[in-house]
Amino acid sequence: MSVSCRERRQTLILVLGLGVLITLWRLGATGVVDETPPLFAAAGRAMAETGDWLTPQVNGLPRYDKPPLVYWLMGLGYSLPGGDFWDPLGSWAARLPSAFASIAMMLVLTDTFLRWPQEKDIRPRSTSVITALAFALSPLVLVWSRTAVSDALLCGSLGISLLLQWRRFADPTCIAWWPAWTVLGLAVLVKGPVSVVISGLALLLFGALRHDLRTAWTRLRPVQGILVTTLISLPWYGLELLVEGQAFWDSFFGYHNIQRFTSVVNDHLQPWWFFGPVMVVAALPLTPFLILGLVQVPRQRVPPEQSLQQFAACWLVAVFLLFTVAATKLPSYWLPATPAAALLTGFATTGRNRLQIWAWIISLGLVVLLAICFWLAPAWVGWINDPEMPTLAVDLLASGLVRRTALWFSLAAILGLIALVLREPAVVGLLGIQVPLLLFHITALIPIAELADRLRQAPVRQIAAQMRQQYRKGEPLAMVGVIKPSLHFHTGQIILFEGRSDRALVNLADRLANERRRGWVGYSLEGNEAPDTVLIAIDSDTSKQEYWRDLDPIHLGKYGIYNLWRLDRQRLEKRADVLKADGVEADWRQPRQERF
Repeated sequence: MSVSCRERRQTLILVLGLGVLITLWRLGATGVVDETPPLFAAAGRAMAETGDWLTPQVNGLPRYDKPPLVYWLMGLGYSLPGGDFWDPLGSWAARLPSAFASIAMMLVLTDTFLRWPQEKDIRPRSTSVITALAFALSPLVLVWSRTAVSDALLCGSLGISLLLQWRRFADPTCIAWWPAWTVLGLAVLVKGPVSVVISGLALLLFGALRHDLRTAWTRLRPVQGILVTTLISLPWYGLELLVEGQAFWDSFFGYHNIQRFTSVVNDHLQPWWFFGPVMVVAALPLTPFLILGLVQVPRQRVPPEQSLQQFAACWLVAVFLLFTVAATKLPSYWLPATPAAALLTGFATTGRNRLQIWAWIISLGLVVLLAICFWLAPAWVGWINDPEMPTLAVDLLASGLVRRTALWFSLAAILGLIALVLREPAVVGLLGIQVPLLLFHITALIPIAELADRLRQAPVRQIAAQMRQQYRKGEPLAMVGVIKPSLHFHTGQIILFEGRSDRALVNLADRLANERRRGWVGYSLEGNEAPDTVLIAIDSDTSKQEYWRDLDPIHLGKYGIYNLWRLDRQRLEKRADVLKADGVEADWRQPRQERF
């Protein structure tokens, strides 16, 4: 069934509105969430403030973990005038690249379905909307579309590149060969060569499934395409290597790419089957339709314009295989597969057969189960025990948000059941489930995130404000115990971070005298103008440790679990000397790849 230009335009406008509602609604109502997002946000803001758009920097140190595109986009946001008015928490500018990438992915998914309606699809407009929502309402996408990191931007750029590659394969007269490779070059500037690996593996699997590598090779022109990708992405890598030298090579390529793939870093050890459950959770509650979409993938060669389901399956399997082989595993690594999972979910709603009815019944069962779990929340919410948010369980129940969540899931179950009983097409039943889930996201999930922000992040912002107010010229700032990089982001000052151990105290004393960072140096106690105090943010548990007791700090305030001290540095030095005499040695000079 063909779709007119007017119908396609109307559907795209609808999906655009849904995408804006899902990703942009109250996007800046909460601050950046520790621990990784503040590092991205600080690097983007530093580019705007310093004018150095080559090397990302955080807290006076270069940040080599990701290429610059996400930082460039964040920096552009921070460069806009009036940020204090429209972005008082600094989170809008940091999250916009993630939000826009997910919206763009929704639009390209929709447009692809509308331009190439598949053979059994009698309602391509409805199927395209279901597919876009299956992507946007994935639990993973909901979280990372509103998070100031690079994962959603990678998902969007790589996903758009892959869909452009399929569109070129399906109809070489409709689109040139180079746009897909251009976008792939941007994806390489988001997270490195992994984008090329996923793209190449997906195309190889696609050619193998169709027993036809020649057509894809001829239409996609991979040799010229890789050249385009290289011309777009390589200049930054070359300049960064020229300026930063071996440190950049060792950190970005050695640690963040090769070592992450071949060995476990940051204790992210997971079993080989880790991404199986992640795939299941990421598609909830429509996981049965995703599985059905995989089961129904044609094994025989079909016309190129009818091969999108095959392509989506190969895309998903490519991500699964690559990151299953990788030693380091994180749930966010599955994000590049979520557009493919959405496509397969959409395909499973076309036609009508017994397997589809079973998928519908199981999906309804999952929705009912989730509704029951939320109705029974008073029995289990009390198990939530976060020392940084000790009142979360009580506040969550008092807010009524869990009950509201139960209502929306109950409505989704009722609407889905009505559609099933009335023998409506699956697309109608799935829309009946998705609309309440959309309302759940807007009226319950986002307010829950705002509640958590008030309990967990607001105290950090408050102590940052007090630090700025109490700051004396040249006085160093530190945070010990619970480490929150957002303190650096909100103060705009260099913060020395140390952990809970007695070695942390020794490190801090030594760093205050000797450390050097870009735009900041440690302060010697012997200098005439050297400040004799240090401002320290310290959590309550750490402050009770024996080695932090009896230092006679000046208490400047308490914010949540954090205390703000002004501490005499001579007392700190004396305590450090005592600990050194007991055999505690400073280790801050030892190289650490992930340091801020």
